[in-house]
Amino acid sequence: MALNDPLADALSAIRNAQSVGKKECTIRASKLIGHVLKIMQEQGYIGTFEFVDDGKSGQFKLNLTGNINECGAIKPRFSVRHDEFAKWESRYLPGEDFGVLIMTTTSGVVAHTRAKEMKLGGKLLAYVY
Repeated sequence: MALNDPLADALSAIRNAQSVGKKECTIRASKLIGHVLKIMQEQGYIGTFEFVDDGKSGQFKLNLTGNINECGAIKPRFSVRHDEFAKWESRYLPGEDFGVLIMTTTSGVVAHTRAKEMKLGGKLLAYVY
């Protein structure tokens, strides 16, 4: 299996495990995936997760809480100015104040609500609701 977009593969593995009712899921690890999982955990979409060293790049083993309806990577990674969030929320999220866009900014990987508070733009990575 060719890994062209590890983040997209990880999110689709999480979504698939969630949809069949599994309680945990194992995905290939990377720094970016770790940051995205941390935000998903802070927002209450997944439970705890841990890094498991398998001698290669490693894996994340995460507990699913059943709170994810949909999640996915955003391709291409659109650039967003700090005053344009409404446009992207309406495109990727089903309703106002429901779900979160995960983006990378100069201050690291953050949820779009935090980027709004900090008045930061950046590039969209993923969405989850």
